Amino acid sequence: MNGAESLVRTLVAGGVDVCFTNPGTSEMHFVAALDKVPGMRCVLGLFEGVVTGAADGYFRMKGTPASTLLHLGPGLANGLANLHNAKKAHSGIVNIVGQHATYHIGYNAPLTSDIEGLARPMSSWVRTSPDAKSVAADGAAAIAAAKSAPPQIATLILPADTAWNEADGIAEVAVDTQRPSYSPQAVDTAAKILHGDAAHTLLLVTGSALTEQGLALAERIAGKTGCTVMGQTYHPRMARGRGRFSINRIPYVIEQALPILKNFRHIVLVEANDPVAFFAYPNKPSMLKAEGCEVHRMTAWGENSVAALGALANALHATAQDVKPQQHQELVKPTGALNNTTIAQAIACAIPENAIMVDESVTTGRGFFPPTAAAAPHDWLQNMGGSIGFSTPVATGAAVACPDRKVICMVGDGSAMYTIQSLWTQAREGLNVVTIVFANRIYQILRGEFDGVGAGEPGKRAQDMLKIDRPTLDFVALAKGMGVPAVAVTTADEFNKALANAVAEPGPRLIEVQM
Repeated sequence: MNGAESLVRTLVAGGVDVCFTNPGTSEMHFVAALDKVPGMRCVLGLFEGVVTGAADGYFRMKGTPASTLLHLGPGLANGLANLHNAKKAHSGIVNIVGQHATYHIGYNAPLTSDIEGLARPMSSWVRTSPDAKSVAADGAAAIAAAKSAPPQIATLILPADTAWNEADGIAEVAVDTQRPSYSPQAVDTAAKILHGDAAHTLLLVTGSALTEQGLALAERIAGKTGCTVMGQTYHPRMARGRGRFSINRIPYVIEQALPILKNFRHIVLVEANDPVAFFAYPNKPSMLKAEGCEVHRMTAWGENSVAALGALANALHATAQDVKPQQHQELVKPTGALNNTTIAQAIACAIPENAIMVDESVTTGRGFFPPTAAAAPHDWLQNMGGSIGFSTPVATGAAVACPDRKVICMVGDGSAMYTIQSLWTQAREGLNVVTIVFANRIYQILRGEFDGVGAGEPGKRAQDMLKIDRPTLDFVALAKGMGVPAVAVTTADEFNKALANAVAEPGPRLIEVQM
């Protein structure tokens, strides 16, 4: 067998049996190996940002890494934005990047670049295979890195001659995937803080603490002590809906976050980071916590936060009997005009049991959390890295990982255009994704940021950089051109009907919400 076949066999044997791909000349032997090795599902993306984002969504839902196949340095570079988002979400991915043959690199052909240099900022593990006999072992090491605890993004660079030359065979993957434990001393410190001043203590959580089990333990702690439990502004995955502990997030807008956090004297971090503003603004703080507030880390990312919360609940003698009833907004299908409130109500009513919600709704979706707390149980995925064009690829990967679950992707019109090619992949694979595009014909988030940074009143040229209404984007036509049935809605009643139809039908659908 050649190096490419030894790598594909190693990937499949190591449990990496999905490859999101956009190949080129240097990857043709890997592509050929896919016909020779059973067990690898290949999903073609028409842009590398779709490929890398799909791998992120796959990991978030499956908990194991997929691989990507990218073409040389420019192909990797096209996918870096969503690798940035994946890195911030702590997703495990195995990137396979084709390279020129080793003897050809020195000629400085047009596509020659520093692939390792491009890979390192977004990858925790980077290696170039020096020869065909090293490919399988290097592939096994990449899988081990992607499956480690916490998981990593691993990038293996495969020169063309190492792919086509003869190799020995496959390599066994040896990895310890056991989640690191937690510090009993940190739990004891948290217990003492809550015993002493629970009313002024915030339990700030993310990661595994946002699983249904983790939230249930946090709910007991809050019920017993009266402390506040909140989430960061954004999370990789969060269990939500009826029967699950509903928590608020720290608002994105500084003026909204500061009054919420001002009275806390202690913040206990459960995998979370210090509350920090997304950007720097004139005469506004970067840190959102109150002056003098003490921050205590109970668990770091990747540690066993569920076990730590269980130990904390035991130390506080918090049980299920301490849980306080939650008050949720009543689910009522809206009528009349479309606005942020009626849109949120319609989505809350339409969420099916066990849905996966992928949220890049930016400004429109800031009010979605209160009504959807009473929706059917679901998972909520958000953009951890802030690079837009995140949601449609992540929804694609989530649907590949969980074909029996309905995925609902919520995205603004500006963000949707970054990775609109995701729709084609969804149609080709028959994925159960409902894409909701909020078409307000403007980068509304940027209009708010223009004011926030004190840039003054935008003139005509500045406004032209913020609006996307000349010409008007037709998402129904774009979707249909890529094989996805689509409809536009202008009222709440039309939106209710379109959601019901899209959720009921298999395969991809798109709804353009014209605002």
